[in-house]
Amino acid sequence: MKPTRRTGSALDRAEAAFKSVTTKPVETAPKRNSVPEGKEMVSIRLDRAVLEHFQEDGPGWQDRINAALRAAAGLNAR
Repeated sequence: MKPTRRTGSALDRAEAAFKSVTTKPVETAPKRNSVPEGKEMVSIRLDRAVLEHFQEDGPGWQDRINAALRAAAGLNAR
């Protein structure tokens, strides 16, 4: 049986072995558990008449304001 021949010089093999044990792994960005299209709490100043208009129909007025803003911004494709 013939001995298998190694490719590359001994120096190349030693350098490759050294790099494999001393190279830091590539750091990946930490994963965020973010909700797509999530909502964010903000403060906004509205005219009293606008606020009363949306509050007239009771609970859910914040969602109605959000829907109106989405429509005005052309973001209704949800």
